[in-house]
Amino acid sequence: MEYDYSPNHQQENQTQSVLNAVYEERSCEADFLSFRLANELYGVAIRDVEEIRVWEAPTPIPRAPSFVKGVINLRGMIVPIIDLRLRFDMAACDYLSTTVVLVLRSMQQDRPRIMGLVVDAVSDVIGQGDNVLFPAVGETTAAAYSLGLLNVGEEVMSLLDTQGLLDMHRILSEEP
Repeated sequence: MEYDYSPNHQQENQTQSVLNAVYEERSCEADFLSFRLANELYGVAIRDVEEIRVWEAPTPIPRAPSFVKGVINLRGMIVPIIDLRLRFDMAACDYLSTTVVLVLRSMQQDRPRIMGLVVDAVSDVIGQGDNVLFPAVGETTAAAYSLGLLNVGEEVMSLLDTQGLLDMHRILSEEP
């Protein structure tokens, strides 16, 4: 599935089809969920995706870093919401109908950690296949969270380290 840059209603349909694919292919050959931030392609391990939610404003947290948008109540759990654009030192933008929150789960000190990441749009579910994971390059904030780079069709996807992204001590100690 290629990313569609056409009007929002088609992007919404694409988002829904990716959501369906995530839930159908989670245990099959799909390895990663890809998503967009500022027209760049990123991915996370699909096993770490708890759910994908439409954007809704969270409850703000006083004196939190600018990229921490607040918290939501997710079935009785308080889940912090991080704007990944701001976390990666990208320009802020308006939240559109394609903006979603990826709720990710990771183990931190033998306990599950759940956090939501605001992204511009989900793109596709991807299998690694025979693709080689190349080392990440650069010294950007995003590169610090990258496990490496994968060729995806004509594009390069930066595969992100879910455990690093969800490390609350790291998040709170280094505001960009």
